[in-house]
Amino acid sequence: MQQLIAYVSQYGVWLVFANVLVEQIGIPVPALPTLIVAGALAARGDLSAPAVLLAALAASLIADSIWYALGRRHGHRILKTLCRISLSPDSCVRQTEGIFEKWGMGALVGSKFITGFSTVAPPIVGAMGVRPLTFLGYDALGVILWAGSGVGLGMLFHRAIERVIGFLEDLGTWAFVLLGSALFLYVLYKWWQRRRFYKALRMARMTVEELRNLMEGDERPIVVDVRTQTARQANPHRIPGATSMAFSEIDEKLSSLPTDREIILYCT
Repeated sequence: MQQLIAYVSQYGVWLVFANVLVEQIGIPVPALPTLIVAGALAARGDLSAPAVLLAALAASLIADSIWYALGRRHGHRILKTLCRISLSPDSCVRQTEGIFEKWGMGALVGSKFITGFSTVAPPIVGAMGVRPLTFLGYDALGVILWAGSGVGLGMLFHRAIERVIGFLEDLGTWAFVLLGSALFLYVLYKWWQRRRFYKALRMARMTVEELRNLMEGDERPIVVDVRTQTARQANPHRIPGATSMAFSEIDEKLSSLPTDREIILYCT
């Protein structure tokens, strides 16, 4: 373990770069703990805090620019791909779009502090047609605040973190087992959430063919478009005859719809 600490001290900046890049690409390996440890090492002179921040900034801008370009070129289609691989598909797009509608580009700044949101935000900004320089400015500000808070916490509480590092050193090889198990359990929990969500979704959905058959029958169903305003602007196509309703209005307005026909909701 002592060799690992020496390795981290020597190559810590590159480890920060790799961890931030991996997280921003979408792989669930949180980078904030690495930034905090890097801050603690910077406090005792083993790393350069500005170099750590520049590494985090460069890695994040590389990954985010790729997602932004894909969103700008492919629109909401790239979001569907993201949600297929996301460990939190239930909140993948809707929550992100809702936050952007409420906070505008300020949401991009705060996105770095929310795991998962930080990956989905850049392609949504691209799909919204935001200019590249505007995107880079807000994104860079968000990265600096996020990475700076992690490094700052590490420097502020470096003595406590050094005690944790010392504890891991005492554990030796078991430290790898402990850290690896924690990461595995986190991914396993998110995977279980994903499976549970898709199981519930399959129980409550219908295919396009089933909807077409209903609409061609004697009693047409009531179709409600509950996509966000951002989603409707990005993709103006809709099911013919559908009624638009905000997701937050469902509880309030659903009771006003006829109860003698099927009610079909659809979103992104």
